[in-house]
Amino acid sequence: MRVAVLEGGRSSEHHVSLASAAAVRAGLAEAGHEPVRVEISREGRWSHAGAPVALAPGAGLLACEAVFPALHGPYGEDGTVQGLLEALDVPYVGAGVLASAVCMDKVLSKDLMRSAGVAQVDYASAREGEDLTALERLGLPVFVKPARLGSSVGISKVSAHEQLPGALAAAWEHDPVAIVEAMSHGMEVECSLLGNEAPEASLPGEIVLHADWYDQSAKYEPGGMELVVPARLPEQVKERVREMAIDVFKRLRCAGMARCDFFVEDGGEVLLNELNTIPGFTETSVYAKLFEASGLPYPQLLDRLVTLALERHERERW
Repeated sequence: MRVAVLEGGRSSEHHVSLASAAAVRAGLAEAGHEPVRVEISREGRWSHAGAPVALAPGAGLLACEAVFPALHGPYGEDGTVQGLLEALDVPYVGAGVLASAVCMDKVLSKDLMRSAGVAQVDYASAREGEDLTALERLGLPVFVKPARLGSSVGISKVSAHEQLPGALAAAWEHDPVAIVEAMSHGMEVECSLLGNEAPEASLPGEIVLHADWYDQSAKYEPGGMELVVPARLPEQVKERVREMAIDVFKRLRCAGMARCDFFVEDGGEVLLNELNTIPGFTETSVYAKLFEASGLPYPQLLDRLVTLALERHERERW
C-alpha cells in the first residue's frame, strides 16, 4: 500500500520526529509497502517532494491508503493531526483524537488514572502565579516537566528547594502547566503495546542508565542507557507490568500502539509513570526493540500497525 509518513512538525521534538520517520519509511519499504514522505515544517507547512500538499476532505492524502504520523509532541501527538486526518477520512496509525489529547496531557491522564485506582508516582500540577504549597508533600528530589511535551524536553531534576523556581520557569517556557513528580528509586521498566480492542504487550524491558537520570542525552546519545530485555524481575512482577500496561491502554482508549512506562519498587510494587501514544520509532528505539525481543521484527511490526489502522478506520466510520 501507499503509506504517507508524516515527519517534522511544529513542536520542539521536530528533530526526534525526523529520525523516527526515516526509520519508519525504510521499515515500510522492507515490508513491501510504498512509503510517501510528507514533511511538516516548524511553521506548519505540509510538503511532498518540495511541493505544497493540498488537504481537502474526500481527496485523501496524496492518494495514499493510510497515514503513519511519525510525529512527537504538540501539533502531532496531541490529537490535532489526528482530528485533521479524521476530517479527511484517511486511515491512520495510532490512537484517535480523544486518547491522543488525554495522553499528551500528563496531569489530566494521571488524574484519570488516579480516579481509576491505578498505582502511580505521586505528583502535582503547577501553574505560574498559583499557590504552590501542594508541592511540599512530594518531598525532594522531584522532577519538573512541561505537562504536554515529551522526549525529556524542558525537564529538570530538583534536589534542593532553591532549584525549584528555575526548574518551573524552564518548564513553563514550553507549557503554561508543569507537572512535578516525586522521585521513585525503583527500576525503570517499559512495555510496548500493539492492537486495538485486544492489545498485546511485549516483554517488559529494563532501562539501565549510565547517567544520573533519564534525560534527553541518556535517551538519544550513544551509551546513555542500556535496554535489558526481559527486565530482571520475578516472573509474577513482569506479568503484573504487562497486565497493567494493557489495562492502562484500554482505560485511556488507545489504539494501534503505545509504550507504557513504569517504576518497579523494592518489594515488587508496580507504579505507572506515563503512557506515550507515539513513542520514538527508530529500529533502536525502545518500542521497536521490545517487540523485536518478543519475536516481532521491525518491518512486520510496521505492517501490523498499518493493518490495525485500516481495521479501526473501517469499524469506526460513521
